[in-house]
Amino acid sequence: MKKKTIDKKELMEHYSDHLLTEGKPPVNVYQFTKKLGISEDHFYRYFTSFESLESEYLVYFFQQSLELVIQTDGYDAMSPKEKLLHFYFVFFENLTLNRSLVLHLLRAPLTNKLQQLRPLHRQFNTYIQSLGFKEQGFIANAPGKLKQVSEKTRTELIWAHFLSVLQFWKNDRSPGFEKTDMYIEKSIELGFEIINTAILGKFFDLGKFLWSEKVPAI
Repeated sequence: MKKKTIDKKELMEHYSDHLLTEGKPPVNVYQFTKKLGISEDHFYRYFTSFESLESEYLVYFFQQSLELVIQTDGYDAMSPKEKLLHFYFVFFENLTLNRSLVLHLLRAPLTNKLQQLRPLHRQFNTYIQSLGFKEQGFIANAPGKLKQVSEKTRTELIWAHFLSVLQFWKNDRSPGFEKTDMYIEKSIELGFEIINTAILGKFFDLGKFLWSEKVPAI
């Protein structure tokens, strides 16, 4: 009997269903593919292991969110800060729609998940570099020391901020995860204020917010 074929997205859907139903990965690829009625080598066309498959979920949510963001009316006319804020809100709303799966995938501390997050890291960096911070004059207006920081370093700092939001979202217990939205707004606003004027008032405003929420380390 000829084996059926399923695409990459369907494989991911079947795997996530297994994770959320059983609470753990399948025993091995052979068992997983046999249950689906496909050949084992069909799985390896898309993924080398369950670990590589799990890495794809956040990349998928990222790409899906970015597509929605780019299609927003007036997106091209937005400033880099507005684009970044809009992306964060859409991305974390997308994660919330899939919270059970994401929390299962990221149940360990993020510092233990850096390998799994590497594909997302690459996608994120590419997007940040596309925002054109330098072209928009933000770097030209930065305090002296910040001007000397390389683009790669700035991109990595934004990635570190992104991870802090992800950690905050993981631990957020507020209705509708409204405190995550507050953290996104306050922290991004602070970052741009530091670049442009280094206003300390908003730094202390963010600090008081984080202290009251007792944000854990990443």
